[in-house]
Amino acid sequence: MWILHSAETDADPVVFRIAPGTIKTLGRAPRADFIVEAALVSRLHCRLEVADDRIDVIDLESTNGTYVNGKRVDRARVRSGDMLQIGRVALKVERVAES
Repeated sequence: MWILHSAETDADPVVFRIAPGTIKTLGRAPRADFIVEAALVSRLHCRLEVADDRIDVIDLESTNGTYVNGKRVDRARVRSGDMLQIGRVALKVERVAES
């Protein structure tokens, strides 16, 4: 199981749980799998392809870009401990053992 949670403590918390073997989209649109209502987030911002040991993030031609550990990416491999940023929302990526 993977958890993406907001890194800011003063904003409304954002938490997403994602199981391996799934593909999810993030964005402001109602059709996004995970809706992120925040400044600079595109309607369909990025897609996450989730495996047991990693997440591949693919930018969906967002206006303001997708960032992994501060670097703008079109596609990147994300591992536990990395930071994923869309718009002004920074998400810490963590892999947790299923119990």
